[in-house]
Amino acid sequence: MSLPVSTALQQPQETRLGKRTLEQASSHGGKSGYYLLNAGADGLAMRVQMIRGAQRTLDLQYYIFRGDDTGRLVAEELRHAADRGVRVRLLVDDGDTTWGDERILRLDGYPNVQVRVFNPFGYRGHSSLWRSLDFVLHKSRLDYRMHNKLLVADNAIALVGGRNVGNQYFQVDPASQFADDDIFVAGPISEALSGTFDEFWNSEMVLPAAPLAGRSTSRSKIAPISQADTAYLSRINSGEPYASLIDGRRPLEWASARLVYDTPYKRDVEARQRPGRLMSEAVEEQIGNVNNALLMMTPYFVPSERQLALLHQIRARGGEVRVLSNSLESAPTLSAQSGYEKVRVPLLQDQVRLYEVRARLLNSRGSGQTGKISRYGNYALHAKLYVFDRQRLFIGSWNYDQRSLLINTEVGLLIDDAAIATQVARRFDEMTTPAAAYALYLTQDPQGRARIAWRTEEGRQVVELGKEPSRGWWRRHLVHVLALLPLQPEL
Repeated sequence: MSLPVSTALQQPQETRLGKRTLEQASSHGGKSGYYLLNAGADGLAMRVQMIRGAQRTLDLQYYIFRGDDTGRLVAEELRHAADRGVRVRLLVDDGDTTWGDERILRLDGYPNVQVRVFNPFGYRGHSSLWRSLDFVLHKSRLDYRMHNKLLVADNAIALVGGRNVGNQYFQVDPASQFADDDIFVAGPISEALSGTFDEFWNSEMVLPAAPLAGRSTSRSKIAPISQADTAYLSRINSGEPYASLIDGRRPLEWASARLVYDTPYKRDVEARQRPGRLMSEAVEEQIGNVNNALLMMTPYFVPSERQLALLHQIRARGGEVRVLSNSLESAPTLSAQSGYEKVRVPLLQDQVRLYEVRARLLNSRGSGQTGKISRYGNYALHAKLYVFDRQRLFIGSWNYDQRSLLINTEVGLLIDDAAIATQVARRFDEMTTPAAAYALYLTQDPQGRARIAWRTEEGRQVVELGKEPSRGWWRRHLVHVLALLPLQPEL
């Protein structure tokens, strides 16, 4: 199906945001400005505030856009933006949709709004059995997913990072909270990010959402968010942090950066069937150039042999490698955990320092959420941050795993700025304290074989655990079973 081609706003300087960011960038040598957002509530507030501040165009690209409370709030703000004449383009993936997410697709056809779906499933119902069957029958196509996360307003400011749209990602849901990061961008790099959006929007991999939503909804209204908990609504309505970043009261960090992303036809590029971009090459080059210290924050850590070799080379040079990932206790995906389980002992033997996030935090510093919601014990890591020699960093959607390397499309920024790198390193240090994470180390079993132990804190006392922290014996058992299966290329 051939869809109408459209592109980003060609003259962003004609908008209020474009004029201001162009002036700021000019006074900083043409660099772009950056501001890191760790807290989930700030990630939600910034999205809504950027949507409210847009004058001409809004482009959004997400792997997951939930139809839950916060997802409906963002969707309703998009509708309001369209009502005042803003052109809205929303591109979503279809790989992890659940019941209720079709509400978002129903925005398609609303005046000034277009919604497209990347590589959709044929089955549109909510039976996990039938959806799984569709996947099995069409695996070669449906295994290929768009994992990108991006929002661009007026082709002048942008938000990029690891967060999807939904309650989990904004850390407002007691049932599940994902620690993540966004970076707010103002300046020329926004236009480059818009270029990546246009590539995906106009690719052959997308279809219009309206036929997939199940019914005609050209003027349907998204159900409003519940008013039961208004704490984060008050934060949104305060206008911060967006307002003070736009008017200069809160300074941006102006720096050089490089956009890295995968082409929409990543598989064809890997197979050398067409030209295009592969972002893994750029990120791995940065890792390979580390001299002193590499900090890695990634929820799914299933490196390839080549990626393991990069870490070994840093250690061989005497450099430090520290990795924060999910524990079995916090892991959202047990299949990925089974791949991670295979590399832990060799990495520890190479003196790579491994940390695993606790599901229940005793100290919420650096977590991106309040201590109150941390006490529910449903915390997990979702951020993808890499700090190179505390001078440069990567932020984006790219995990250090096989799916990001070979299967999913990804996007991110390589930022050359010691101040932001230090800020991320500080957060890493806070998240790896004994009150927030398990530190792994090696011991020996009675037969002299290497085995892992976990060091953490309980009752303000450091404790050492010989059994892997888990929510139940069945999770340990299932991970061991999954580790026996040939799943590695999919993890």
